Amino acid sequence: MSTFFEFLWRINWWMWILIVLILVALRDIFIQKKHTISHNFPIVGHIRYLFESIGPEIRQYFVANNREELPFNRIERGWIYASAKKENNYEGFGTDRDIYAHQHIFINNAMMPYKIDKNHPNAIDKNFLPCAKVMGLYNKRKKPFRPASVINVSAMSFGSLSAKAVESLNKGVKIAHAYHNTGEGGLSPYHSHGGDVIFHFGTGYFGVRDEEGNFSMDKLVKLVEKNPFIKAIEIKLSQGAKPGKGGVLPAAKITKEIADIRHVPLGKDVLSPPNHSAFSNVPEMMEFIESIAEHTGLPVGIKAAIGKLDQWEELADLMIKTGKGPDFITVDGGEGGTGAAPPSFADHVSLPWVYGFSDLYKVFQRKQLTERIVFIGSGKLGFPAKAAMAFAMGADCINVAREAMMSIGCIQAQVCHTNRCPSGVATQNKWLQSGINIPLKSERLAQYFKTFRKEFIEITHAAGYEHPCQFKMKDIDVNVDDHNLSENLNRTYMYEKTEVPFSNMNSLKTCPYLGGNY
Repeated sequence: MSTFFEFLWRINWWMWILIVLILVALRDIFIQKKHTISHNFPIVGHIRYLFESIGPEIRQYFVANNREELPFNRIERGWIYASAKKENNYEGFGTDRDIYAHQHIFINNAMMPYKIDKNHPNAIDKNFLPCAKVMGLYNKRKKPFRPASVINVSAMSFGSLSAKAVESLNKGVKIAHAYHNTGEGGLSPYHSHGGDVIFHFGTGYFGVRDEEGNFSMDKLVKLVEKNPFIKAIEIKLSQGAKPGKGGVLPAAKITKEIADIRHVPLGKDVLSPPNHSAFSNVPEMMEFIESIAEHTGLPVGIKAAIGKLDQWEELADLMIKTGKGPDFITVDGGEGGTGAAPPSFADHVSLPWVYGFSDLYKVFQRKQLTERIVFIGSGKLGFPAKAAMAFAMGADCINVAREAMMSIGCIQAQVCHTNRCPSGVATQNKWLQSGINIPLKSERLAQYFKTFRKEFIEITHAAGYEHPCQFKMKDIDVNVDDHNLSENLNRTYMYEKTEVPFSNMNSLKTCPYLGGNY
């Protein structure tokens, strides 16, 4: 035996490498049957798979130009990172964007910008920017709610995001006076650090379900009573990533904590069906909305990606007939977001935000219902110029998901669905989460929101207005065709936005329904 070990000891290092390569080659040719490339080209084939695996990182950091990547290019990500860190987010020597490209946005500035006096709310607080409408006021809900920020955290569940990420977001929205949408994973302890919350549920009714998986009004009422920071309820009909498709939460991902929060059993896959069991048609949905509002006293809204409009027409007609209806509607863009989805859904099912929102808004505008509804936009709108376009089209607030994730450290690795998020934001892996410094990240989310609002206010003043709700469609041009001609939004989407009632910013500041812990 000692002779054998002496023989091994005498083998040179380069011979060991050669032996390993020979063994790999023999395995590739004679044992493994899955990969044709490595069978036909042993050893070399593995190099090909290695480069393929790190291709996205190589393109992101070395190959793609500043404006080339999707879903968020380097300039967009850089603006969010710099804004969140309170660093210099300016650019010099002019824009490097192709301003003649299709869908490029132009904001028409006024000859004389809007001037604020020394007592104006924005002279005291440069990022004070509440929603111009109040959720639930028209329908006389017991607890109306005016969002204290026009930019807020969109629906992202605990389970999809890590505990530390959710806690960072909630503490951040408290600092920024914004609200935090729970996503459909239920209300967790990590949503409960003082920020305003919109409780969101989908077809799985996580957190408010009975033993059979059906909706439980008793559980919702107890949840709202126990947690007064819940300011509104949102019912998810569909989401931009995969409208009309259910989902499965694998048993392997269900920890005891997640099981307790979602009210689901341990050790079993949990199904989120495509359809709601609490209602099956528009009249039943209306009754469901009114029942929740009556039992909780809170504003109730719906979230959906937009496709066919016939049932939306039915909803609008029913709202006219009954004088009731949702207090807010969140329009999700078909661009998708944090939710994992098959490419066939993410790429092709439901309309992008600008098309979906304009189609839906026109339905309610024709029936003179727009003043009754707070419209919330969700779909890559977390940049001041895009927000100006959204407000000009009729949005009253915007929700951001991926932009909020980037402000707390997301690097767009696009592995959210694998539980291997390197930044610890979208994973349940404790080691990967350990790098998240909650006090620091919450400050960065808050700073991103504050910087966004400050620049949005400055753009609004440059256009001659006091509040973004005053934007008209003629204030925004967009490049629309192959000849690089720009058109006003009203000519592009064929409608004029309904004027939003607004007196002045001070009236929003003194509103008794203002949220955000002001």
